[in-house]
Amino acid sequence: MKRVVVTGLGCVTPIGNDVESFWQNLIQGRHGFAPITRFDASDLKVRIAAEVKGFDPHLYMEKSETRKADLFAQYALAAAAQAVEDSGIVGQVNPQRLGVYIGSGIGGISTFITETQKMLEKGPGRISPFFIPMIISNMASALVAMRYQAQGVNLPVVSACSTATHDIGEAFRAIKFGYADAIIAGGSEASINPLGLGGFINCQALSTTNDPDACSIPFDKRRDGFVIGEGAGVIVLEEYEHAQGRDAHIYCEISGYGNTCDAHHITAPHPESLCAAEMIRLAMAEADFQPDDKLYINPHGTSTPLNDQAETLAIKMAFGEAAWQVPISSTKSMTGHMLGAAGGVEAIASIKVLETGNIPPTVGYREADPDCDLDYVPNVMRTQTVNKALSISLGFGGHNAGIVFNSLKS
Repeated sequence: MKRVVVTGLGCVTPIGNDVESFWQNLIQGRHGFAPITRFDASDLKVRIAAEVKGFDPHLYMEKSETRKADLFAQYALAAAAQAVEDSGIVGQVNPQRLGVYIGSGIGGISTFITETQKMLEKGPGRISPFFIPMIISNMASALVAMRYQAQGVNLPVVSACSTATHDIGEAFRAIKFGYADAIIAGGSEASINPLGLGGFINCQALSTTNDPDACSIPFDKRRDGFVIGEGAGVIVLEEYEHAQGRDAHIYCEISGYGNTCDAHHITAPHPESLCAAEMIRLAMAEADFQPDDKLYINPHGTSTPLNDQAETLAIKMAFGEAAWQVPISSTKSMTGHMLGAAGGVEAIASIKVLETGNIPPTVGYREADPDCDLDYVPNVMRTQTVNKALSISLGFGGHNAGIVFNSLKS
């Protein structure tokens, strides 16, 4: 079996539209929450979101292309362009051995709204001929493949909030078992619109605290829901010897992947956290986790009452007494919940922790919850040695996914 490494990073987020700005804001504890600007939200219970600011798609695609691509696909193309440039993979791999695994939890919902309004106001004859290609969730993966002539494996996963982590994990397996030499993997989402927000409000998932400094407070006793975010996170995975052979910069190794399902409820986690804990055990076993490893966990950490409690329990069940010694920080306290893109961006955060030894904080943490009693690195960045990082995603439908990154320094 092959070893798999990471050679490129790219992101578009509510706290920065490239990896460096995202990372600097993350470690300095700067959140991206503000009143919604994209539409009038004054009549809604939720008026705060984590919007991407100042995004210019024309840095990455022609104007004519933007008219045929939903915003989620534009974010994916931008993040992929950054990651591919960072990796230097273009021209260094057989096109039939280059793949793309970029998913989206929801897909082109903004295009769906626009074209539905056209149909209702002007009739079905005015629906755009690009309507279907723009809304389907696989199109980000397809467009990235077309851009880079990636003719190999292409598998955009759709598993709600676990999407990007599953994409990266499945890409890891494809390279590990010899089906590709390199894969561009991650997730993208753009669902900050009246329909997306209204749907999440009515299923009681979002925080109704319209204070930007207190609306996303993972593991805090006052938490009351997540803040919707958007953007994309994409990384380039590559077979180790292939990367070495072209003298690529290697950020880290991917060493483990876990994938289970609660099979319990469409939105709520299993109260006993059995399958989430098993997912963690599977990922850590494949990564050959040892008691003396210095671990960091980037949890799902959504700031919903049920998720944070269940996830804390899963970590305790998986690690036992060692759980209290592991630094855990939810970057959703700054990015909000980027849905299908979350795992991609959180993978990048985990990789940067390995690279720098700087652990971003869980900001807004004030009031301890007895059910959430682990080390959540509250409010201030911490610097310490880390040689393994676990990134966890837990999606609606009970989808549990986790990936483990190893420092090559150790």
